[in-house]
Amino acid sequence: MSENKDYKKENGKLKSSFYEEELSILQIELVKLQEWIKAKGLKVVVTFEGRDAAGKGGVIKRITERLNPRICRVVALGTPTEKEKSQWYFQRYVPHLPAAGEMVLFDRSWYNRAGVEKVMGFCTDDEYWDFLRSCPNFERMIIRSGIILIKYWFSVSEEEQEKRFQARLLDPTKRWKLSAMDLESRARWVEYSKAKDEMFNYTDTKLAPWFVVDADDKKRARLNTIRHLLSVIPYEDLTPEPLELPERTHSGGYVRPPKQEQSYVKDSYGEV
Repeated sequence: MSENKDYKKENGKLKSSFYEEELSILQIELVKLQEWIKAKGLKVVVTFEGRDAAGKGGVIKRITERLNPRICRVVALGTPTEKEKSQWYFQRYVPHLPAAGEMVLFDRSWYNRAGVEKVMGFCTDDEYWDFLRSCPNFERMIIRSGIILIKYWFSVSEEEQEKRFQARLLDPTKRWKLSAMDLESRARWVEYSKAKDEMFNYTDTKLAPWFVVDADDKKRARLNTIRHLLSVIPYEDLTPEPLELPERTHSGGYVRPPKQEQSYVKDSYGEV
């Protein structure tokens, strides 16, 4: 991985050229990690938590961009159904845990109960405190089953979050990211801070620690997270040697059906 230190502009931001080059290098390493996970039958869970607009989705996208979705998959659960609400709280997450040779990225996870559910009143006080007491035991169980658990918290300032909310309002491709829940979180900044601190107090354990990512600078956050992920799972390069493609064989007697008998997508842009 690159150790080039000439990476800053005058405003302290990463140069786009450096960012793209470094991201490409790190994504190649992620492919190597993927092959190692597959070959060794590892089971990996990575949780991504943080405030709204902290950049979790952007990091997940850059991690998965070059990977095989059969090996590395994203879990982003919606609102629980009435049936799920009646189950043991962790039950809806267990079916999504990885089998051997898989890495699962949770875009928000069981920690919803310690954050949005607590602050917005979607769970009772008894359910909340039961979660905080039970969560370390749940994570201890899955780790002892052979799962590698890595937990990231993306920290964003109030000013940067507001800037990103405003940007979402102006960008039609991002407006879907701004929900009524996001708007409510703006008015409950302190409550979310208290909930996060209490959550860390109970669940930042030696066995399953939280890793905090400074996410005010999106590009730095992406590179730093990927670098850290690569550092906490020891892996080796199992890249196979390049294959030699055999010459194509052609059947002289086969005649393909006429193109006009097939339904083609219209070329709306014409010839180049």
